[in-house]
Amino acid sequence: MLIAGNWKLNCNILEACNLSTLISNHLSNKNLNCDVAIFPSYVCLDSVHKVIESTNINLGSQDCSTYNSGAYTGDVSASMLYNVGCKYVIVGHSERRIGKLENNQDILLKAKNVLDNKMIPIICVGENADEREEGKALEVIKRQLDESVPQNITKNNCIIAYEPIWAIGSGNIPANKSINEMLNMIKEWLSMNNKDINIDILYGGSVNKGNALEIFSCNNLGGLLIGGVSLKADEFAEICLMVD
Repeated sequence: MLIAGNWKLNCNILEACNLSTLISNHLSNKNLNCDVAIFPSYVCLDSVHKVIESTNINLGSQDCSTYNSGAYTGDVSASMLYNVGCKYVIVGHSERRIGKLENNQDILLKAKNVLDNKMIPIICVGENADEREEGKALEVIKRQLDESVPQNITKNNCIIAYEPIWAIGSGNIPANKSINEMLNMIKEWLSMNNKDINIDILYGGSVNKGNALEIFSCNNLGGLLIGGVSLKADEFAEICLMVD
């Protein structure tokens, strides 16, 4: 199981180092039953890596380029992220799908680049509120999986994250019945497409210490992708320590 903290567009270098130090202090000498990863912004990756490299916390990036090199001003390649010490890379987060107009083909290229550079992509999928209300959620997620997930994935090199777009930052989360329905569908999709059914599936969207235990009771849950609460060292660590 993985507990991942996506810091999004927050923390300068000093703040990122302080936050990663606090999280490390909360988790040091603890018997963790999960893997833990934090995802600072690009400019903080090297500094945070130096803070956590001898701890039980892993480093991840919030995104990567669809390209490996070339005249792509502002892009950061997967090979650069590997070089700075990343183990994981988030691809296909809804905030990029919507805000940066990234499509399923973009996500597929990014995931392949991450795999080619010996890191683990966390491939995000999720439906919006209208799609949920119209009963199209399963159909939308299936299409995203069909078009965003590489062929050569296993439980050792890939993670899928289900994040209902309407839940992110809203304070609202689906009922466990709905989460279970989606996790089960993704497992069935893996099986039907001859992929490793043991690939971890994360849930993300308004996770906090008040609802984490209930979410942990979902079948087939492989961990959590946590946004805002991951900026609170004590609460994020508390959720990590809930895993039994």
